Amino acid sequence: MSRIGKLPIEIPKGVEVKINNDIVTIKGPLGQLSQKIPTDIQVKIENNLIKVERKNDLKQTKALHGLIRSLLKNHIIGVTTGWTKKLQLVGVGFRANLKGNTLVLSLGFSHDVNFDLPSDVKAKVDQQVKIELTGIDKQKVGQVAAVIRGLKPPEPYKGKGIRYEDEEIIRKAGKTGKGK
Repeated sequence: MSRIGKLPIEIPKGVEVKINNDIVTIKGPLGQLSQKIPTDIQVKIENNLIKVERKNDLKQTKALHGLIRSLLKNHIIGVTTGWTKKLQLVGVGFRANLKGNTLVLSLGFSHDVNFDLPSDVKAKVDQQVKIELTGIDKQKVGQVAAVIRGLKPPEPYKGKGIRYEDEEIIRKAGKTGKGK
């Protein structure tokens, strides 16, 4: 049995969970998320707990058991507290501004990079070098953060670029000059 999949998920106050055929809908104070459930996985609500069970022991079903439980747990956290990813711009002249729903990034290119944010991901810019992305869908917030980071990933020599706030860059030694 999956160690993750067998753990029940507690439903917090203010969260409403509905199971309709193969769709689980989770509604909370911050919004609503839905998850499609595969046919070999069964989701039950008992005593304010969500239990995820599998119908057979096929390899594919075992793999999906823990995944579905994790996705449902992430949805519950998302609709109650939300998810946050923080990015940091490192480099001379690197800065970010927010204009409406567009993130304008100056990354040392000959032009500014305009990044349109999805409607369900919000951004906040502090001191022109710190970007905080928030939303209720963990996957979407992480994907948007990864795409923004991919615009100018940190380089290993001086560490310039866009990095996650808690990311450590392994630095390389540069070229050393020969004597005279």
